[in-house]
Amino acid sequence: MARISGIDLPKNKRGVIGLTYIYGIGVSRATKILKDSGIDLSKKVSEWNDEDLNLIRKSITEGFKVEGELRSETQLNIKRLQDIGSYRGIRHRKGLPTRGQRTRTNSRTRKGKRKTVAGKKKETK
Repeated sequence: MARISGIDLPKNKRGVIGLTYIYGIGVSRATKILKDSGIDLSKKVSEWNDEDLNLIRKSITEGFKVEGELRSETQLNIKRLQDIGSYRGIRHRKGLPTRGQRTRTNSRTRKGKRKTVAGKKKETK
């Protein structure tokens, strides 16, 4: 079992894809890490030996912020926006999209499940 940055990597996947299970590492970063470490890109995670794992760990810790450190930095950035009262900070606080998307019809991911509001009743004479 390959364990890097507190994450268990899947054994049956290629190394490039396996590394993307770590928060903060995508396909391009995973490719760069494996090339720098001198490990074949098509090699599966289960085929890595201890020396390969140590090279990958070293490359990740020296070059990138990943997992907890990156998550906390992101949260601090959002908190800073909220504290200074910027438009983006207010949108974060309200749970709405922050990058200019429309909210009249879409944005269900940010707003959550629909909350039905009763329509106005017509006055009868």
